[in-house]
Amino acid sequence: MAKSNTIQVKMVSTANTGYFYVKFRNPKSMNEKLELKKYDPKVRKHVIFKEQKIK
Repeated sequence: MAKSNTIQVKMVSTANTGYFYVKFRNPKSMNEKLELKKYDPKVRKHVIFKEQKIK
């Protein structure tokens, strides 16, 4: 069976709350790191989430 092209990445809040989302991305088609504006329920605002590698 073929290997999947997608990898899991952890999207960590820049508000330093420790809140994170887990996303899938294809490293072959998207070379740059993800940076998304999403909702952080701990600060009750939309903040920027940056990609980190899952350990």
